[in-house]
Amino acid sequence: MRVGTLPITRMVGMERNQAKMTQVLQLKKMINHQVLTMQKNLISRRRTAKKSNRVSEAITVLESNWRDGYTVPSPYLYPFQWLWDSGFIALGLSHFQEDRAWSELEFLFKGQWQNGLIPHIIFHKESELYFPGPDVWQAHKESHAIETPASSGIIQPPVMGFIVEEMYHGASNKELARVKLLEWIPKLYQFHAYLHNERDPKNEGLIYIRHNWESGLDNSPMWDRALERIETMEQDLSSVRKDLAKIDASNRPTNTEYQKYLWLVDHFKANNYFESEIRKECPFLIQDPVINALLIKSNYALYRLSVELGDPIEEFKIWADAGKKAMNSKLWSQEYSNYLGYDLYADKIIPESVNTSFMVSLYAEIPSAEQAQEIVHTHLVPFDLDGYYLMPSTPYKSEKFDPKRYWRGPVWINMNWMFVQGLSSYKYNDWANQVHLDTMELIEQFGIYEYYHPQKNLTEGCGSSHFSWTAALYLDLLQRM
Repeated sequence: MRVGTLPITRMVGMERNQAKMTQVLQLKKMINHQVLTMQKNLISRRRTAKKSNRVSEAITVLESNWRDGYTVPSPYLYPFQWLWDSGFIALGLSHFQEDRAWSELEFLFKGQWQNGLIPHIIFHKESELYFPGPDVWQAHKESHAIETPASSGIIQPPVMGFIVEEMYHGASNKELARVKLLEWIPKLYQFHAYLHNERDPKNEGLIYIRHNWESGLDNSPMWDRALERIETMEQDLSSVRKDLAKIDASNRPTNTEYQKYLWLVDHFKANNYFESEIRKECPFLIQDPVINALLIKSNYALYRLSVELGDPIEEFKIWADAGKKAMNSKLWSQEYSNYLGYDLYADKIIPESVNTSFMVSLYAEIPSAEQAQEIVHTHLVPFDLDGYYLMPSTPYKSEKFDPKRYWRGPVWINMNWMFVQGLSSYKYNDWANQVHLDTMELIEQFGIYEYYHPQKNLTEGCGSSHFSWTAALYLDLLQRM
């Protein structure tokens, strides 16, 4: 080595440090730009906040969708009672019609099976406006199912735990709320026990879903690989699909996707809805981050409520602790700075990062502070605030992004509702305010829709209009301003 020169290893180290410093400076520059943009948006929107007040319209939507005890998600596309819809709807109702809010959840329990399962659809009344109806599900094949009301044979995200906690703490009639919870917590315990006993065969702390509809995120890119395994005979379902007569087909799952959805229902019926038999050959068995995060959130909420009501149920906390640990050890991806699904059928992680996973996981307070920082720096700091509303369900840079097709791109109000609270819980208040503002602007400017096109120069309400959980959560978000 000549005098005055540096060893090669030291030179390489200096170059790496310089590159790292450059990345840090670029990141700081991006953060400063985003903060400035958010501040400008806040000032601008405060000036126009009264431009379009949707409060009376939201109340009217909930009134018109009320069906003598429960609320339908929309009057012409979803004419029955849906599980997680009713949770969000009840919260909105609790701000102005508390009795109806309690009734909303009471009617969910009318459909609970003897083994604890609460179905994702309860068919309280007959209607020809929706497919597949009870004649397709044939849930009575399960010995634990009740005959009346008829129901589907699958679940949806278990949101009722954290919903009833919020309703209890906000109740004006505390005695009525206490009576309801003393009656319902044992029923919710049965539901969660079914999930942990029947849907977690290896006792990992994570439950699986056996149909994409169970996730609530019907056609998310997360499910593509599993659904590709299902081979079906090509048939045109347009004559039986009621949704296509009311909604533009570009907003809905495709014909091929629907064939695979129905194949899974046939598989469940063929096995008489026996869980142990279904999972032996079911090609769709996925540990989904969203449903697990919401189950964890509900378990913690129900544990706190059981303590508050004087009868602690330790299993809720045991389940929640195990689930949180498993999500971080099995589903967290350092590469994607996100939680990924795990395919039990293929026995491998699903390399598909969707925004809904980190949005809900933050709400459930699953990540550590360091993981939360990675999520924000990876998914929010580079976000194009000028071009898109927060937060598309699928990343807008993804090749699978489809801005109008259900869960492959649009903004959903229930996801943003959770995202706002999740960001606040980790003290990312500027970002929480930005998501809150975007959410309110979408509703106030474009109406009370099922979901929204996220691109700002093309934004419109999509799916069903007069959508109940959008109305309900709009009313709730107004309380959180």
